[in-house]
Amino acid sequence: MELLVESKFNVVGVISKDDTGFNSDYYDTSIIAKQYNIPFIKTKNVNELHILEWVRELKPDIVYCFGWNSLLGNEFLQIPKKGVIGYHPASLPQNRGRHPVIWALILGLTETASTFFFMGEGADDGDIVSQKKIIIEKEDTASTLYDKLIQESRTQVIEFTNQLNNNQLIAKKQDHELANSWRKRSKVDGVIDFRMSSESIYNLVRALTKPYPGALILYKGEEYPVWQTKIAETPYSNFEPGKVLKISESSILVKCGLSTEAILLEKHELPETIQEGDYL
Repeated sequence: MELLVESKFNVVGVISKDDTGFNSDYYDTSIIAKQYNIPFIKTKNVNELHILEWVRELKPDIVYCFGWNSLLGNEFLQIPKKGVIGYHPASLPQNRGRHPVIWALILGLTETASTFFFMGEGADDGDIVSQKKIIIEKEDTASTLYDKLIQESRTQVIEFTNQLNNNQLIAKKQDHELANSWRKRSKVDGVIDFRMSSESIYNLVRALTKPYPGALILYKGEEYPVWQTKIAETPYSNFEPGKVLKISESSILVKCGLSTEAILLEKHELPETIQEGDYL
């Protein structure tokens, strides 16, 4: 939004979602609206009658919907004459649905995409406006992948806004036969089970590190977040998963998976009382 304003596009209004206290990456866009004297309104539901009336009065040519985590109704979608453009950080038509940054890392994908598309009544299934491939490095975390997506999206949004402004935008239909949808993640999906492979644990931790709430270790009935790990090995193939093999300063080496796999917990909030030989 800042980029659009600075590029002299006429932003006629901003709808900002009220903070539910649930989303780790929540940002109140009304702050930017106030800075640039743009009319704004805050709501939890854009489909309410007074919101629809407010948008109609502004007479927008196009609406951009970024980071909104609930569906827009058909009545809202019909207001702007050029439609509503949404954003999904995944390789549409693949990987529609929830938590695209997290699932891409958990699954160990090597690439994703920054995708803008025309919104319809279905989730993430509209014609593609702009799509750029994003390479996922083995060292990428939720935070670094997030930054890559934002940087690429800044270039895209100016490109397709100029195309829209000049009536030169050509959208591409999605091949729905290639589509899959990621489900909503639950808390249990973020719990580390040391019977997992070391790579699976590594991917889980980097997917849920900041700005997200962290992968969890359940120890003596309490939850402890883990922020950074490193894949390791041990000669003790006959040791059970979850056994603490070595403690060095703040790092904890734990047996996991099968054979000689181990994982080094480099940044975590586990208690200092844990000792070598304990089980996590």
